[in-house]
Amino acid sequence: MILETFEPTENSAQPVSAGYAVTAQNLAFSYGTTEILKDVTLKVKFGEVVGLLGPNGTGKSTLVALMAGDLSPANGFIKYGEKLLNDYTRKELAQTRAVMPQSTDFPFSYSVYDIVAMGRHCWEANPALDNEIISQSMSKTDVSHFVNRDVTRLSGGEKARVTFARVLTQKAGVVFLDEPTAALDIAHQERTMEICKELANAGHAVIAVMHDLQLAGSYCDQIALLDNGNVAAFGSPAEVLTAERLSRVYNWPIDTFTLPNGRLVVLPQQREKQY
Repeated sequence: MILETFEPTENSAQPVSAGYAVTAQNLAFSYGTTEILKDVTLKVKFGEVVGLLGPNGTGKSTLVALMAGDLSPANGFIKYGEKLLNDYTRKELAQTRAVMPQSTDFPFSYSVYDIVAMGRHCWEANPALDNEIISQSMSKTDVSHFVNRDVTRLSGGEKARVTFARVLTQKAGVVFLDEPTAALDIAHQERTMEICKELANAGHAVIAVMHDLQLAGSYCDQIALLDNGNVAAFGSPAEVLTAERLSRVYNWPIDTFTLPNGRLVVLPQQREKQY
């Protein structure tokens, strides 16, 4: 099921620009004396799924936290359209962007419905519309059949799908997802990325941190490959996900090839045994 055409109302995000949805310009960030990001610039358009890839510890989640406004950069700025992120109120920011964090644990015994419904709290109450959006979001993410379950009793993958449903109910124009498929089985991984494409086709901008190079190559319109706190490459999957570049950045031999249907295949190699 394709998401409705992106038509802003008082209960969905207003487009912020005909140009870039999000601009991160010359960002730098450190935790104490540990430099995480170094002069990172990234621009994302509406209608795109952009994958943030790279080895562990290279700054992907930090970059998402900065662009979402959950951290403040030591240098640089973030804009949504032509408006600086710092000029948004908390409510305006919640209406503009939605965030799926890397951790999807819940400390309290809410029902699945309650968690998903939290995505509507930034909008003026409209019970009929809210219930319709909540129901649609749960259906898309395949959580409707346990709507009344205690979220603390769910598996990791089920919690991730509930969190994704909450993100969808927010109806934000910009969507940040931090490892949305990490805990999912194959079918739900593919369905999650299908929904990301549907969001982009409906006019949203989707930025997703991913470790699955195969999924990223198949579903992302653009790839930002981070290495040592910098953007090592940005472009289409075919341009960025080359065997030479991936082998160098991940420090592991990796082959890539394209299937007859156009789908990119990324295949790590076994190195010769050293024992």
